[in-house]
Amino acid sequence: MTNQPLASISKVISRATNIALPLACAFMFGAVTNQPAQARTFAVLYNFTGADGGGPGGLVRDKAGNFYGTTVLGGTYGYGTVFELKPKAGGGWTEKLLHSFNWNGKDGAYPNANLAFDAAGNLYGTTQSGGSFNSCSAGCGTVFELTPKTGGWAEKVIHSFNGQDGDDPWGAGLIVDKSGNLYGTTFYGGSGTCSNESADGCGTVFELHHKAGGGWSEKVLYDFQNGGSDGNYPHAGVIFDGAGNLYGTTVGGGTVGYGTVFKLMPTKVGTWTEKQLYNFNSNDGGGSPYDSLIFDSSGDLYGTVTGSGNCTSGNGCGSVFELTPKAVGSWTAKVLHKFNGTDGDNPEASLLLDASGNLYGTTEAGGDEACYGGCGVVFELTQKASGAWTEKVLHDFNGIDGEAPSSLMFDSSGRLYGSTYLGGTHRGGTVFELTP
Repeated sequence: MTNQPLASISKVISRATNIALPLACAFMFGAVTNQPAQARTFAVLYNFTGADGGGPGGLVRDKAGNFYGTTVLGGTYGYGTVFELKPKAGGGWTEKLLHSFNWNGKDGAYPNANLAFDAAGNLYGTTQSGGSFNSCSAGCGTVFELTPKTGGWAEKVIHSFNGQDGDDPWGAGLIVDKSGNLYGTTFYGGSGTCSNESADGCGTVFELHHKAGGGWSEKVLYDFQNGGSDGNYPHAGVIFDGAGNLYGTTVGGGTVGYGTVFKLMPTKVGTWTEKQLYNFNSNDGGGSPYDSLIFDSSGDLYGTVTGSGNCTSGNGCGSVFELTPKAVGSWTAKVLHKFNGTDGDNPEASLLLDASGNLYGTTEAGGDEACYGGCGVVFELTQKASGAWTEKVLHDFNGIDGEAPSSLMFDSSGRLYGSTYLGGTHRGGTVFELTP
């Protein structure tokens, strides 16, 4: 098994270069709340310098209001960090490095996905490279745990991928079930062979569960096969429905080759069965979904794709879609909005849905041309009485205040928070707030 997370490694290298440049021009890819749609005021809460991390991903927040996240680069060894942002009593925020990855033959490298809390307050995440197996040239990636202790946090690699069980959990954040088991995807790896690929594998969906005597055991729930006809390269993580089924997306593969939405259903004998819910094509708003899906209260799925759209400039622009289940078990796709470059380009982060049914998200490019191809936007989609959807740009990044935003989150007061992979005072990315 050879590791060629070529796409991911090349992006890490190109982005690392751009973080240090005086003008950042590179691109980064891309829950139901009770918050209403409102006009918002923008503020940068923190600017990364590189030494304290560079290239932050999405954020999670604890009950005390502290933010946690990863940076794909920077830190003590240059292979990325886990950080905490804590509000100061008199205003402002303090950053603290909880862990710097060192790629020492065991530890991971290049964390590039959201973190997840378990019920005990431990943090879990993935690194796209590193680990203890040499079957992949850059290491096949890891799943790690951060446990709070007096005065800090202790990091432990709880699984190193070996290629056959997965390779490069690139952008896939983990989810945690009620029993504390972890679920995620790997972009490459497994036993499948995809078209135009020699030995990288088509990707996997995996579970990590606690062993009776301590430690963790990994199980591959699904190994994408069939030359990619069942989907290949799952970049985003998976989500559960109320019945315990998993839903996710693949960037490529399917009947047309533009990616899929899939469902994994557990069987009585402990295996999982895959069903393709939708195959993207170039005529229905684009393809290559990079983000995780979200459910609304009616069981409809929402997500984004990066290609096609009404693009008059940029990289492909992309669109927002909705999948509605039919009584016979199939799903109907509807394009809610097609980006045109000016109002956003390349949506590659997960959406948010508020209690009024409004959607919020980001595009990694488009908007302000201070960055080549645009610096990215935060957008809102509102449904009219007629059923049509209207897009509003809530913030248009200009490079100085950030570039290439990732996924968003709400707090209980309706404030939106997120991070940008690039831009800011030191060009190492930012954490920002949009206040009603």
